[in-house]
Amino acid sequence: MYLIWLRVAVALYGVASVSALAAVLGSRPRWRSVCLPVTILAWFFHAISSTEMLVLTHRWMPVGMHEVQSMLALLISTVFLLIAWRYQTLSFGIFALPLAFLLTVVPALGPDKYTFSSPVIRSGWLFVHITALLTAYAALIFSLTASVLYLIQERRLKNKRSPGFLDWLPPLETMDQIAQITLVLGFCGMTIGLFAGSLIAQESYGAAYFADPKIWLSFLMWGFYVGMLFIRRSTGLRGRRGVYLSSLVFLAMLTVWAANVFSSVHRFTAP
Repeated sequence: MYLIWLRVAVALYGVASVSALAAVLGSRPRWRSVCLPVTILAWFFHAISSTEMLVLTHRWMPVGMHEVQSMLALLISTVFLLIAWRYQTLSFGIFALPLAFLLTVVPALGPDKYTFSSPVIRSGWLFVHITALLTAYAALIFSLTASVLYLIQERRLKNKRSPGFLDWLPPLETMDQIAQITLVLGFCGMTIGLFAGSLIAQESYGAAYFADPKIWLSFLMWGFYVGMLFIRRSTGLRGRRGVYLSSLVFLAMLTVWAANVFSSVHRFTAP
């Protein structure tokens, strides 16, 4: 029965994560009224699941990677709720809630090592994983390009240069919107790709996939990506600083891609 409560909590964590990202990064106040109540419900069902699991196993402490993951997620959501209540802010939710979701989604699949029901389903998740990450890379290339062109156009306007070869450049506001939208699109692709990749790695390697450098770098890069989006949204970075932001995010993703050389999990072989 505890698995049912945990699966309900996972679904609610997913909704809470989306609402937190929309409220904080998207500046959509209506989502603020959704985030906190849904998180409280997720915490409630998660606490019931953890308590029932420990009672059934006659233990006071979690044992095994799945139980530790679930308990860590519960503690993370607890700290987030305390911060939100004390300081009246949801900003930490953009980190805490997606992390709680990712930590609980695999334990919610079952107590044993998860396996896909058919090769077709596994291939489907692999397709989602690769497509989402490639979309993220493509979006970041556009974001970086738009930021560089923004800087060039800004200099041209400041120097009051006459129309010439670069007269085809769009207005500054247009390029800034392109840089922002593609940065958010890259984040969505990164999030979906990371989620699908976690399921595939769990199915192949079990809890050992947490020890892989590729996995750690991927989660760290995702957190860095969220931080950069939050900084851009809150400070309105443009021009040279916007170029630095897009460059840092792109370099971070290239670092994760380069980690494939040392990764035992993230390897693809041709048929």
